[in-house]
Amino acid sequence: MNHVTATDETQRSAALAASEGTERPAAPRPHREPSDLADRFALGLTRLLRFFADRFFAQRYGHRAIVLETVAAVPGMVGAMVTHLQCLRRMVDDDGWIRTLMEEAENERMHLMTFIEVARPSALERLMILLAQWAFYFGFFLLYLISRRTAHRLVGYFEEEAVLSYTQYLAEIDAGRAPNLAAPAIAKRYWKLPDDATLRDVVRVVRADEAHHRDINHGLATQLSGQPVDTAPVAPYPDHADTTR
Repeated sequence: MNHVTATDETQRSAALAASEGTERPAAPRPHREPSDLADRFALGLTRLLRFFADRFFAQRYGHRAIVLETVAAVPGMVGAMVTHLQCLRRMVDDDGWIRTLMEEAENERMHLMTFIEVARPSALERLMILLAQWAFYFGFFLLYLISRRTAHRLVGYFEEEAVLSYTQYLAEIDAGRAPNLAAPAIAKRYWKLPDDATLRDVVRVVRADEAHHRDINHGLATQLSGQPVDTAPVAPYPDHADTTR
């Protein structure tokens, strides 16, 4: 069993805080402490999935990103679909959440399309992608029907881990342990990067995307719980192209 100690938590918090450095400023509190049983369930499930991801992918950050981004594109689509149907049934406005969640799903899909160009998945990893996506889709859809608040809190914690993973990826690139390849053409078009952009530039903007999604989902979960919403600024969202064609 993987026991999490106070030292582990301190190191994790430090790494998360480091990801909000001068390159990409974000919310002042990158980790949200759980406030009740539902939050602790969401955090516990996130840590469990992180444990298996660490064991399977180790330092292969490009391959890890492919599998994780496939799963990460699911919540926004599920949330938008359920919210859309609820608004139709109740004949009420969505307060802009459908468009926000659809944008999140599309953004995560573009992360996947980018990292496919960086690390070509093997046949086994493609099978894992298929199984993980189906399992997560049905599980998250059920959770969303039961508790939208818990579902968004779960995504918020997922995004915290994503920020941490991409921070570690940057550290590997800076240390020379991971190659700093030329940025894929699709990434340069989508994030409007310069022609000489590198993989490091891509990982930075992807991390900024994840920090933004983290704050949005934590904020929505808090709003749905009826608690006072944090007034701290949301992590900035990088500029994206309207189309990748």
